[in-house]
Amino acid sequence: MTAAKPPSPPLPLPGQPRDDGGPVFREPWEAQAFAMAVQLHDRGYFTWPEWAAALAAEIAAARARGEPDLGDTYYRHWLAALEKIVAAKNLLAGADLEKRRAAWETAARLTPHGRPIVLSPDDRA
Repeated sequence: MTAAKPPSPPLPLPGQPRDDGGPVFREPWEAQAFAMAVQLHDRGYFTWPEWAAALAAEIAAARARGEPDLGDTYYRHWLAALEKIVAAKNLLAGADLEKRRAAWETAARLTPHGRPIVLSPDDRA
């Protein structure tokens, strides 16, 4: 009788770009999207395997559409995956998600680089 082979350890995830020990983001919204995903995970709304599957699906869909990967699209995929997992988990209704997306885009456009993006209380309601 042959002993069952233990499962292979998971492959390591690619490293997050770092500068002086902290993550590097090209735009403030990238850091905010990253933080939102981490906070939602920490609060138990989804697991890391669920997150990894959602992000991988976004990247695969972009490749299937023929979108080039020039190194500047990762957080766009991250944000799209975040929006989809939030919708799939019913954490925010579709109309509310669209309202938040529009508010977020406006706030991000008006926020100087390196400053936190802040939504007004009306935008969060």
